[in-house]
Amino acid sequence: VAADEGILHASGSGVPPVTKDYCIIYNSNWVSLPKTLDNATFRTLENLTSTVLCSAAEAPSGLMKDKAVVVMRGNCTFLEKAKIAQSLGAKMLLIASKSRLSAISDNKTDYEDVTLPIALIRYNDIVDMQLVFGNEVNVTLYSPPLPEFDYSMVVIFLIAVFTVALGGYWSGVAELENLKAVASPGERETRWKKEENVTFTPVTVILFVVICCVMLVLLYFFYKWLVYVIISVFCLASAMSLYNCLAALIGEIPFGQCRITCSNKTIEVRLIFLAIFCIAAAVVWAVFRNEDRWAWILQDILGVAFCLNFIKTLKMPNFKSCVILLGLLLLYDVFFVFITPFITKNGASIMVEVAAGPFGNSEKLPVVIRVPRLEHSASTLCDLPFSLLGFGDIIVPGLLVAYCRRFDVQTRSSSVYYISCTIAYAVGMVLTFVVLALMKMGQPALLYLVPCTLITSSLIAWRRKEMKKFWKGSSYQVGWRP
Repeated sequence: VAADEGILHASGSGVPPVTKDYCIIYNSNWVSLPKTLDNATFRTLENLTSTVLCSAAEAPSGLMKDKAVVVMRGNCTFLEKAKIAQSLGAKMLLIASKSRLSAISDNKTDYEDVTLPIALIRYNDIVDMQLVFGNEVNVTLYSPPLPEFDYSMVVIFLIAVFTVALGGYWSGVAELENLKAVASPGERETRWKKEENVTFTPVTVILFVVICCVMLVLLYFFYKWLVYVIISVFCLASAMSLYNCLAALIGEIPFGQCRITCSNKTIEVRLIFLAIFCIAAAVVWAVFRNEDRWAWILQDILGVAFCLNFIKTLKMPNFKSCVILLGLLLLYDVFFVFITPFITKNGASIMVEVAAGPFGNSEKLPVVIRVPRLEHSASTLCDLPFSLLGFGDIIVPGLLVAYCRRFDVQTRSSSVYYISCTIAYAVGMVLTFVVLALMKMGQPALLYLVPCTLITSSLIAWRRKEMKKFWKGSSYQVGWRP
């Protein structure tokens, strides 16, 4: 039996009336709700959350007639509550739940004699309703159709393409500096000391994917403990990443370079203030991470900095390593999204469960770019107020874009690989959103991003007759020592 998401529209008695929407769960097999407010009937709400309504004696005489009634969940079935409410003249039954809203299921035939709408609502929303409207509130139920497209996806698209393009470009700038250092013997040692890149070999690529698989499974079983570990790691890593990104920009500013000396080391004063600012930003996000009105902005800024720093720091030595990494992570994504529902007891995808927080956990993993949905719908109110894109869907193709940019620098090929791969990434993102809109369900973005970027890069290398060199990488190695 399917559960459907709908909206409870509450209206106060003031002039003009204050209105607010709340999430409800109902079953369309039992009742059909109007799709718009134009066809909805308002009822005065009677708050009886002091009772569970498992017997007619629990309800005060005459209070339910022609009203919408809200009672607590528990002690008896929805059907028993509905029959009692209907016999006492109620026109709508709301059942308040202190736990996570779940599917309303029962035999359809049992509800043939029940004519009033039945819906499940969060108890916290009933409390909020009292705070907003007081004791005089009119409510109605409706279920608008899901929008075909949400414009928050445009924002997600721009953030993702910008991050991948900038990360690849930054990696190319670092590569050019390395090449100049190698050509100048006096700069070799200085450049080697400043170099912070990590090069992925095929062996480390496989090890990395295995660690990803193990970590995801551990999160599925031990989420309520490990989520705080991930939050702590994100705060530390994002603060360092934001510092590296902003320090690279500040380094281009020729003034304000006052230095202080401590323990025979000199450091710019502005970099000290920058470090304090970055740490403060991460701490503020950690404290207010569940504040949906604005914390998402700070999370996205920290997330973009984290992705940029990762793409710039982690080097793919050749196209062979890129193919292994992207191919394995594509299989990883598809397996944990589409295959694991056939393995888990509740038939849920491990990837989706971890992303949403297993068993209704209120803490969410900070490994996504979040943008509030701009189209009003029941789904926005209930469980998906944000459009999401995982960091992996930016970083993994971004490593290939960065390799293309470095290869352009090494071969002086006028950025043809970099531009082509970036455009291919943008096309893959558009394809992901199109499939998402058509199928109305979450998609593993790598399923579309990996083929687009790998095939495009391969075609460019084949057309330029550089596939062998592109596959094996340049003879220049960043880790070269004099």
